[in-house]
Amino acid sequence: MTAAVLRALRSDCPVAPRFSPYADQVQVWLVDHLDQLGLPLDPGTRRRLARAGFARYAGRLYPDATEPDLRVLSALFTWFFLVDDACDGPDGLAPAQIRALRDGALALLREGPRARHPGFTGPLRRLLVQAWREPRHRMPARWRLRFADAVADHLDGVCRETAATSAGRTPGVAEYVRLRRATSAAYVSYPLIEFAARRPLPDAVYHHPALRRHADLANDLLSWFNDIASLERDRVTGGGHNLVLAVAAERGVPLPAAVDLVAAHWRAEMSRFMALRAAVPSFGPALDEAVTIHLDGVAAAVRGTVDWTLESARYPVAATP
Repeated sequence: MTAAVLRALRSDCPVAPRFSPYADQVQVWLVDHLDQLGLPLDPGTRRRLARAGFARYAGRLYPDATEPDLRVLSALFTWFFLVDDACDGPDGLAPAQIRALRDGALALLREGPRARHPGFTGPLRRLLVQAWREPRHRMPARWRLRFADAVADHLDGVCRETAATSAGRTPGVAEYVRLRRATSAAYVSYPLIEFAARRPLPDAVYHHPALRRHADLANDLLSWFNDIASLERDRVTGGGHNLVLAVAAERGVPLPAAVDLVAAHWRAEMSRFMALRAAVPSFGPALDEAVTIHLDGVAAAVRGTVDWTLESARYPVAATP
C-alpha cells in the first residue's frame, strides 16, 4: 500500500525531474573516496552505500553542477547521511555525543580545518574537511556563515529528536512538523544551490519572506514524502518521530488512514507550493536570474527527493512493486 501511495504522489508532482549526466560516474568515485578516507567499509557497507546512490541524489538536486562540484556535493550529502546513521536507532549516539559532533563540525565550518574538537575526530572529520575545502575557498564569508548556521540548526534538531526518543516522549503533529524541518537537512541543501550555480544571493534576498515561505513548504513536502517511505522503519526505531505516526496518534486513526491523510495534505500543500513560487516578486534585473535559479533548485529538492526515494535501496518499501 505504501509503495502505491508514493508512486501516486510522484505522478501528482508538477515539478519536472532533472538529472546530472555526471551522477553515476561520481557515485563510483564517491565509494572509492570513502575508502581512501579510512572509513570502515566492509563489503556489505560498501554495497549498501553504492546502492543508496547519494551521488544520484545530489545529481537530482543539482543537475547543472560541474563534475568536480558534484563530487563536492555528493561528499557533503554522504557526510550528512553517515551522521544520520550514527545518530539513528537505539545504538546511536547519545545527545551529549551529538552536541560534541555538532560543536566540532561548526568549529571546522566557521574557523577552518585547523579548528579541533575532542568530540569530532576520525574519518567523519576528514570527509568534512575535504568536502568543505572548495566551498570555503570559493564562496563569500556571508554564505559560509549561512551554511554553518543551517548545519547548526540541523544537528540541534537531531539532538532534540534523540533526547525526546530516549525519554520516550512522542511529539504531536504541530511540534513534529517544526522539528522535522530541522532534522530533514533541507535547509542545509538550499545554500548549496548557490554553490553549484556559483551565484550567491544577498542575505536580504535569501531571507525574504516570499522565499522563506517557499523554502519552508518545500522542506515539508520532501520531509513528509520521506516519512511515508520510512514509516515501517520509524515504527520500530523512530520513537513516534514520523508524520504518519503523529497523525495516527493525534487523530486516533489506524496507520493506513493516517497515510491517506498525510498524502491528501501533501497534494494540497503541493498546489500551494506552486502558487507561492508564482507569487515571488521581482528583485530587479541584476538579481532575478539568480533568484530563478534558486527557486528552481528548491523545487528540485522536492522532486529530486521524491525520485531518489523511489529508486534508492535506502528505502526498500518505496521500491516494492
